[in-house]
Amino acid sequence: MIENPFRPSAGATPPEIIGRSGLLDEFKYGLRLGSGAPGLLTIFTGARGIGKTVMLGEVHDAARREGWAVIAETATEGFMGRVGEEMLSLTQELGSGPQNRRITAIGAAGFSITTQLAPERQVAWRKLGEELLHILDNKHTGLIITVDEIHAADRNELAQLAASVQHFIQDRLPIGLVFAGLPAAVSDLLNEGVATFLRRADKIDLHAAGIRDVERSFASIFATAGFRVPPHLVQKAAESTGGYPFLIQLVGYFLWREAENNNGTVTDAEADRAVQAAHRRNARTVIEAALSTVSAKDLQFLRAMAQDDGPSIAGDLGKRLKAKTNLVANYRSRLLAAGLVEPAGHGKIDFAIPGLRQYLRNLNTD
Repeated sequence: MIENPFRPSAGATPPEIIGRSGLLDEFKYGLRLGSGAPGLLTIFTGARGIGKTVMLGEVHDAARREGWAVIAETATEGFMGRVGEEMLSLTQELGSGPQNRRITAIGAAGFSITTQLAPERQVAWRKLGEELLHILDNKHTGLIITVDEIHAADRNELAQLAASVQHFIQDRLPIGLVFAGLPAAVSDLLNEGVATFLRRADKIDLHAAGIRDVERSFASIFATAGFRVPPHLVQKAAESTGGYPFLIQLVGYFLWREAENNNGTVTDAEADRAVQAAHRRNARTVIEAALSTVSAKDLQFLRAMAQDDGPSIAGDLGKRLKAKTNLVANYRSRLLAAGLVEPAGHGKIDFAIPGLRQYLRNLNTD
């Protein structure tokens, strides 16, 4: 029996990456060109569950296929120190001779003791990076550093990383930097002077896949397994995902389980159970996690939005909440930064996470 190919967990590689064809072409071309190639600075943005971490996985695979070293980090506290420790490990592994031993001595105390590297540690970090990149350059390869969830990053650490990478690029060393984060956080980062050079990065905004593409993918995957899923149920399952990659994985996973438990056949009852299970899991793992840090006032604002069937007009929200224009603007800014809402045209906002509207409506009826 073929194993369930759907893996609805953070960053897991799906059986098929839908609607992402060609997005990494510039990056892959940059790997071939080497130092200074524009594609080696890339930033992925998009809502939660849209597939940013999966795209970073594709970056790792592409880089390793070309023989590049990869350091993958998440922007939690002390990530710069952890990158330094990884560089030290690679230098020890690849380098040789007295210079490498001196670099090892510099890093002996460890980089990840504090969140923000002290000036002397910054110097050691940069020297270590230079040594590693010279070693890799001599081997006709380079280093890719990826940093996920930059919306959670300490800005001082990001500033340190940006300054060092810019220095490496100016020295024509083979370095690539790939970020992923929520749109508002990325916009803030690009507007900060410490990271001005990142404005030259290839900014890739990830969006939902086309429903027809999801439908074709589901049909192909289930047919290959020999499962009997009627076309109208494949269509229904695809539509229930809204084209969002994490929901695609969840719906596919539960639909596969229903097929396994019903001798390879899916009826309306099994399809309904699969879709409902997928949305319950999405609510627990994505929506509830996203709402966990929201204030009571912000939640009230989101509930007011949930009264609309589509994008909300700022003026209407102000009337519902009896709030002044500047207060509505403050709510909007905070929720944009949190990745819960997104702009939807002049004076309008909409939910950024699939299923959030219905989840909040259910709260309103409790």
